Amino acid sequence: MLREIDRDIWVAEQPLRYFGLSVGTRMTVIRLANCELVVISPIQVNDTIVSQLGELGTVSHIIAPNLYHYLFAANFKKLYPNAKFWAAPGLEAKKTDLSIDLTIKGEANSLWKGLEYVFFDGFRTLSLSGFDSLNECVFFHAASHTLILTDTAFHFDDSFPIITQFASQVIGGYKKLSPSLLERIATKDKQKVRESVKKVLGWDFERVIVAHGSIIESQGKQKFKEGYEQFLGSSVNV
Repeated sequence: MLREIDRDIWVAEQPLRYFGLSVGTRMTVIRLANCELVVISPIQVNDTIVSQLGELGTVSHIIAPNLYHYLFAANFKKLYPNAKFWAAPGLEAKKTDLSIDLTIKGEANSLWKGLEYVFFDGFRTLSLSGFDSLNECVFFHAASHTLILTDTAFHFDDSFPIITQFASQVIGGYKKLSPSLLERIATKDKQKVRESVKKVLGWDFERVIVAHGSIIESQGKQKFKEGYEQFLGSSVNV
């Protein structure tokens, strides 16, 4: 079910296993000033969530924020055929069978008043086929001072199974907001990542919502900075 996080922002979670680990996944719902709803990284919804969304406003925008978080977007679009399906750059080429309406431009911008995004350039991740570009757009909800990430950082804690805790202690993301060691190995163009990090740090955020892991409610900006300074191997000055 949907859980209210702050002013005009909600989340919903569902179980997910990746490489045998229980990592969970999370979608974020934002209500714009005109009562339109923006759904970032949709999950498989049930009647309860559909009913809750109907009470909050009109689902008008569905976002697949990177090249991997699209699995439930098509089903979500069927539920809300009048909503615009937005995709991260490159997804239309990767998944030609998806009915994508609009591609998010690969640059920092504001899609709607109060919701900004940065194209997180240069970041690569581990997939079943090897190391691939992630092409993630990260978002900032100004009213709630919230940064919304998908796969550019993880934050696992004691609420996750022991095996997930152990794995994240080894490869990264355990009680820290950071990418894993696997992304560090895969990512070669650290300068592009650095510039993306600087853009993100230009936002005034306190909370960080991640797709995999626990939400950080305070000091999110400092934790994001520390995690990426470790990832990059040097300090990041804004």
